[in-house]
Amino acid sequence: MTTAERSRPPNGFNLVPPPGWDVIPLRTGTKEAMDHIVRKAVAQLPAGFPKDDIPKARLKLTQEMKKVVRRARAKGGMTLYLPTERLHGVALPVSIVASEPIDIPRVRPSSGPEAILAALASVTPGAETRTLHDTAALRSEREVPANAPQGVDVAHRRVEYFVPVPDSAPDQYLAFSFSALIAPGSDPAFYDILVELFDAVMGTFRWSYA
Repeated sequence: MTTAERSRPPNGFNLVPPPGWDVIPLRTGTKEAMDHIVRKAVAQLPAGFPKDDIPKARLKLTQEMKKVVRRARAKGGMTLYLPTERLHGVALPVSIVASEPIDIPRVRPSSGPEAILAALASVTPGAETRTLHDTAALRSEREVPANAPQGVDVAHRRVEYFVPVPDSAPDQYLAFSFSALIAPGSDPAFYDILVELFDAVMGTFRWSYA
């Protein structure tokens, strides 16, 4: 990163998803991305899949995609990352959402993102500091139990990264949220592996100055 680049805020970021994942932009181009994923999924149906059931399968997948997109947008998401190919025959019940930048005012003019991260860490169980592309970030991990009245239909493991945008004025922050649905009676080690996968993806994070 050049000195000139560090003197101005980045205009975006790059994140490399694992093989077999697709990216759905939530600002523009959402429908086109979903249509592409649905077409790819239909093309991968088993050879013996009944042709009369293909329209029903396409409709069900489209409805599920729209539901996931609505939830991501409701959380302020701007980009959604989804696994669209099976891993060793297993459909991964996970997603990654990158949220819109949010402004957080400084408590004092002399304070900065470090003070905000420290304050958040003090009230966030399991929080720890990580570095993403020369930027200090806050990482937290927790299990969210099912709670139908609050709209949580299935228990899930959630990992979040909170990242200040360098040289932004006012101070802006990005959030990256990973969610893995927990099936009853499943092996916790499986979810540990999925969390490691997300951490590896976040290790590819780079600011964009183009």
